[in-house]
Order: sequence, then C-alpha cells, then structure tokens
Amino acid sequence: MPYTLVTFHAHPDDEAIATGGVMAKAKAEGHRVVLVVATKGELGEVDDGVLEPGEDLASRRVDETEAAARVLGVDRVAFLGYRDSGMMGEPTNDDAGSFWSADVDEAAARLAALLEEEHADVLTVYDERGNYGHPDHIQVHRVGHRAAKIAETPLVFDATMNRDHIVRLMSERADMLDAMPDDVERPNPQDLDLGVPESALTTAVDVRDHVEAKRAAMAAHASQITDNHFFLQMPLEAFREAFGWEWFIRRDAAPGISEASLFEHLG
Repeated sequence: MPYTLVTFHAHPDDEAIATGGVMAKAKAEGHRVVLVVATKGELGEVDDGVLEPGEDLASRRVDETEAAARVLGVDRVAFLGYRDSGMMGEPTNDDAGSFWSADVDEAAARLAALLEEEHADVLTVYDERGNYGHPDHIQVHRVGHRAAKIAETPLVFDATMNRDHIVRLMSERADMLDAMPDDVERPNPQDLDLGVPESALTTAVDVRDHVEAKRAAMAAHASQITDNHFFLQMPLEAFREAFGWEWFIRRDAAPGISEASLFEHLG
C-alpha cells in the first residue's frame, strides 16, 4: 500500500545529507514523497566565485533544492517561509522572520496545514538537539512534533546521526579514505559531537542501493557542497559505508534498533 512520507528540514542540502536515502527508497517503493524546508538557507557560507554576478544565495539554494528533489524523485517541495537564523549565538538568531525566533505554535500551524493537505502518514524531523545544536535544526524538532500532534500524523521519526557508527568508520576504516586528495580536510572523530549514541536509536534504514542518488542530490547543492568537499571526495565504497544507512528515533518507541523501515507500523 502506498503511503505519504513528509520530510521536514531546516535548510536546503539538509534533506540530501540526512534523509536523501529514505526519500529515494520510498519513491522507488511507490510512496509519495514530500519535502518541506523551513528556510531558504540565506546565511549559508559560499566560496568566492560560486555565485554568478548579481545572483542571490536564497534563489540559488531554492534552485538547488529543486534539482536535488528531482534526483531523489520527490513529488512536492514546499518552503515554510522563514529566514535562516545562522549559527547558535549569532545576532541573526533574533532577526525578524528568522525560524529560531518564530512562534512555535504559528510555525507548527503552517506545517500542520501541509501535513493535513498531504494526508501524511510519516513525518521526519530532527532529534531534540538538532543533531549538532544549530538553532534552526532544534526548531525543526519542536515545530515538527507540535505540527504532527495538530495534524494527527501517525508516525514521527527524529532523523539523527549514529555517533558510534561515525567514530567506528573514521577510526577503524581510515584505509577507505587513503585515496582522497591530501588537500581535502578530514574531520577528527574525537572532535565530533553529532547525533546520538547507537543505543538511543530505534530505526536503521539500509539505503545502500540508493547512495548514488543521494550523492548526486548532495552534489546538486553545489553552493554548499563543492566538488572538493569531504563528502564528494570520498571513494564510493567509503561513501556507501558512511551514508548507506540512515538513522532515526521513532517517537514513543523504546530505545534499541528494532526497525528497518519508516513504514513498518502502518496498515
């Protein structure tokens, strides 16, 4: 039976990194896939020469989102209409129209209207700390859960990162990265403060059959993920190991990975 998956994200490119695999997998399995983005990522960092003369970043990132969505097979893309808040503690957090400063109930009402219109069966948001503490990501968690309650969306998952998986790959499979150019910056696994411990997860979705689409969706966000970015310079084998699983916490489920799909509890 086909269902409707809605993935809610803070900025363009977040969707490709966090849930690109489950989106492509869901579409391949015949489900409807809807992407909702809170902001247009106006405050993203851009290398010199990336933007054309006179081109504004918000418009560029909207175009990139549409391109990535086509790669993943997304049926509908919608923006909630808020502004990028910048990193935690920056003055832009409090700018008029920023997502971080938005009233949670008002923002949730906007999202709930979309969930109701789409008859959403599954909604993905982020974990309670926004995966790494970005204010807009934290707000996605708050707004998303409130909206799901209003719309009575059956299943809500926090998309997150498996901290233990990342450390294992960076520490134990460093050989996979040896083929990368020397000038590509590699993160130090000991410095990572991403996601949650593996023990907190409930759902691990194998998306290895869809990593090429996921990688292409990342590349579509070229203003943020340039050709020499660590993600795109990873050998395909390493990319498949790093991004071939997507991790979630299902609301109200007991900790411990026991599910392999976002749709197991429907029907």
